[in-house]
Amino acid sequence: MIMADNASFFESQDGLKLYYRDFGAENTGTPVICLPGLTRNSRDFEDLANYLSDRRRVITCDFRGRGYSEYDENWENYHPLTYVQDTWTLLDHLGIDKIIVVGTSLGGLCAMVMATTQGERVAGVVMNDIGPEINPAGIERVREYTGRVPPVSSWDEAAEQSKEIYGDWLPGLSDEDWKKMAWRAYRENEKGVPHLDMDPNIGEAVRKVGAQKGDPWALFDSFKDKPVTLLWGVMSDILTKDIIDKMTAKKPDLNVVAVPNRGHVPLLDEPECRAALDAFLEEVA
Repeated sequence: MIMADNASFFESQDGLKLYYRDFGAENTGTPVICLPGLTRNSRDFEDLANYLSDRRRVITCDFRGRGYSEYDENWENYHPLTYVQDTWTLLDHLGIDKIIVVGTSLGGLCAMVMATTQGERVAGVVMNDIGPEINPAGIERVREYTGRVPPVSSWDEAAEQSKEIYGDWLPGLSDEDWKKMAWRAYRENEKGVPHLDMDPNIGEAVRKVGAQKGDPWALFDSFKDKPVTLLWGVMSDILTKDIIDKMTAKKPDLNVVAVPNRGHVPLLDEPECRAALDAFLEEVA
């Protein structure tokens, strides 16, 4: 896999070499940063970044332990507070004072932490199929497979494995779509064999870290005075209608966009997602 021309690295606060890409840097308006899900990386946002980059500067990044970013020797650092600190370090490195956050799953949780810790720098948020509360059945499914996926020996097997993991939540994808999903999640090793592009210890962090400290709904309160769009895969086992009802009770102006035929998570290329993102960028200068 060839690294893109607009790819760069920065150093985290604790010395790790972390990867990002910068799209449309010459554009004006509030830039956008895209934060990926638990086991995913910046490649999930490549199509979206290209779609938005004629209007806005778009930053995509690999959290530590994923993609081209270095792995952390201490699995306890695989935690939203650490990822948020890394994100602020990246934005400071780029000289960006204010940002729009598009956060998929874990990335949406990080957006809540960002709005809580440096809320004046967050202009608005698009959350992709995540809320402050997570449906227990969904989190158990994620805990079970993260870092435990068997190795594959070819790209065809990688595509088939992607379908096995996500197929129930992404019906209707073609064989080419599944190959693209595999390309986003796997990378060839020195022998040319694809492997999941993440540190398996991320799974250990998910399974060994205890109950979340503090009240996640207090983090959600940091969105009170900010424009927020919630993309909801209506088949999701992570974000349920009951959780959305609680979210809208606390934030009546929350813009909830239902994405049909999708579970956890929408791919952000669906017409409903693109229309919602277009409208959001019209709203947030």
